[in-house]
Amino acid sequence: MRRSGFRDDIQGMRALAVLAILLYHAGYSPYPGGFVTLDVFFVVSGFLITFLLLREIRRDATISLVGFYARRARRILPAATFVTLVTVAASWHFLNVVDARDAAYDGLWAAFFGANVRFAMEDTDYFAQDVPPSPLQHYWSLAVEEQFYLVLPLVLVLCLMWVRRRRAGVRSGVRAAERSPLPAIAALLGVMTLASFAWSLHASSASPDTAYFSTFTRAWEFGVGALLAMAAPFFAGGLPAWARNALAGAGLAAIVAACFLITEETPFPGWAALLPVLGTGAVMVAGAEHRGTPPLAQRLLGMRPLRAVGDASYSLYLWHWPVLAIASQHLGRDLTGRETLVAVAFIAVLTWASYRWIETPFRTLSPTPLSRALTLYPASVAVVLVGCLASVSVLDRSFDDDAPAISVSTYSTAPSGEELSDDSAVALVQASVAAALDEAPVPGSLEPPVLELRKDRADVGECDYREEPWTLCVRGDADAERTLVLLGNSHGRHWIPALDPIAQDAGYRAYYLVRPGCSPVRVAHGTLDGEEVTDCTRFNEWATEQVAELAPDLLIVTGTPPARAIIDGELVRDEDTLREATRTGFADLLDEVSPHAGRTVLLGDTPKRTDSPVDCLGRTGAHLGDCLGEPLEHPRLVALDSRRTARARDIDFIDTHRWFCTDEGCPAVVGSHVVMRDPEHVTTVYAAQLADALADALELSPASANGR
Repeated sequence: MRRSGFRDDIQGMRALAVLAILLYHAGYSPYPGGFVTLDVFFVVSGFLITFLLLREIRRDATISLVGFYARRARRILPAATFVTLVTVAASWHFLNVVDARDAAYDGLWAAFFGANVRFAMEDTDYFAQDVPPSPLQHYWSLAVEEQFYLVLPLVLVLCLMWVRRRRAGVRSGVRAAERSPLPAIAALLGVMTLASFAWSLHASSASPDTAYFSTFTRAWEFGVGALLAMAAPFFAGGLPAWARNALAGAGLAAIVAACFLITEETPFPGWAALLPVLGTGAVMVAGAEHRGTPPLAQRLLGMRPLRAVGDASYSLYLWHWPVLAIASQHLGRDLTGRETLVAVAFIAVLTWASYRWIETPFRTLSPTPLSRALTLYPASVAVVLVGCLASVSVLDRSFDDDAPAISVSTYSTAPSGEELSDDSAVALVQASVAAALDEAPVPGSLEPPVLELRKDRADVGECDYREEPWTLCVRGDADAERTLVLLGNSHGRHWIPALDPIAQDAGYRAYYLVRPGCSPVRVAHGTLDGEEVTDCTRFNEWATEQVAELAPDLLIVTGTPPARAIIDGELVRDEDTLREATRTGFADLLDEVSPHAGRTVLLGDTPKRTDSPVDCLGRTGAHLGDCLGEPLEHPRLVALDSRRTARARDIDFIDTHRWFCTDEGCPAVVGSHVVMRDPEHVTTVYAAQLADALADALELSPASANGR
């Protein structure tokens, strides 16, 4: 049964889009590009809102801004506010302190419809696998939509005012009443859409992380929907049923193709976004301005099950991500098939309850006067503000602990019962392992604080080599005659806090040629699509040229192999093949750069933990024993391979394993310092603490430096 005044096919489109993204986030999708169905929502939203506003203009010759924003408040705020509060509370209960605190701050941004700005400012990678996503990350799309809705009615009102002024200036020959505002509206929307699309093309390549969340790169998708809402009556009204079916079928095929052809590696939203956007537009146009029995495509999209899901699509979208994200982060792993089914069933229950008791009552509520609904905005912000700040306050107090730092005087023997090492750095590691085995409490004054752990990165100054053009920056003792060069990726960068004081004290100009994500090992980096990461190749070539020109007195080489490699034109990810390629790659690297240096040292890679220190140290009631991890086997074998490769070439090798682990495990805290900010990167404070130990290993301690 067709509902009067409804485009049931649009509800069907909403249903397909939200189910597609649910399957994608749940890990059940056979397609890699399920995230493109968000673009379907953007086009549909632009189409519907513009259609309704134009209908109001034709009827009343104006737009009631109060009425528009009041309707949006009733439609959006109650469910969004409730889900935000529940998500913040669930994060406080189920997640570690760091993730729960971040979720509370994300909730504050979401309350002001600024979640997309928040995630862009935090350099959030929507597709990142190494950092747990925010349970409120999906609010970025709601923020983009509401920001567009804030601007669109104002633009149309300005157009109406401009047209009225033009009418007042008409003197003769043309009846003022016949001047329509539609051409001016269409022209302005067209300019805005083209400008946004042009910016999207640029930003998707220049700054893909921020571009993904940006309103400016997404506005053209709403604009396409808006322009089609204006144009549909002029060319869709006379289309026969077969043409409408063909148009809708082609549009749906384009959306499905986008889901399969677009991947996480695709610059988005750039040219690739045209496929789902134009596909959605085709479906919108195919069902517009139709009289009589709808064509087959529209009837299929308007079937009752799809309509039911489409009606509740907003609640389903709000609930699906927090449930999946919190469940997997609480367990510390991906959900199993059975666990995912339970989570999906729970999502369905929450969706039904939210739609039945929150969405529908507020949407159908008609307060008198209408402006009373606008009070939902400050009320929503106030409620979320109180809830989120209360959560932050409680979480901050959870770290008020006066447990002492670990010391070699308290734990004077190694876990094996032997005396502690004469090396003070190794001895403190041994004592810290003993404290962990003793299940000692976490020291109260950790450095860096657990709440700041994920943001702890070594300062590279002006030489952040992630973007071209690349230039040299001198560090250490800028006036020294001798030169030190560090060559590596992010596993080289995390040693900068140790190398800076070493270079300064030993009298070296230091150059840190490090680029996160780009291993110096001579192995071609690969993308998920099987393409070579050419910017890494270019950087490594440039860095090698700099080594040749600088001819450093001391060259330090370190780094990890790429996670994916292109070998003989094929994408390779299995550990055994990568290990063999890395062994050869280290040999080629050392053979290429060592002739340019007075002395070359291969700094062994740091152990990689099986867990993140944030997860264990951030749990309420955690003790050091909870955070005693084991090093992963594959990275350790790669480090041993690199040692053999270096020694075969009479190149010094420094084994860093002793500064992080003993045979009994790898402590998350050494003394009062958190060792790693994530499973594989050293914190700045612990790297700085190891400066003396590293200087001794490099034979650059003050005594040896004076004798050189």
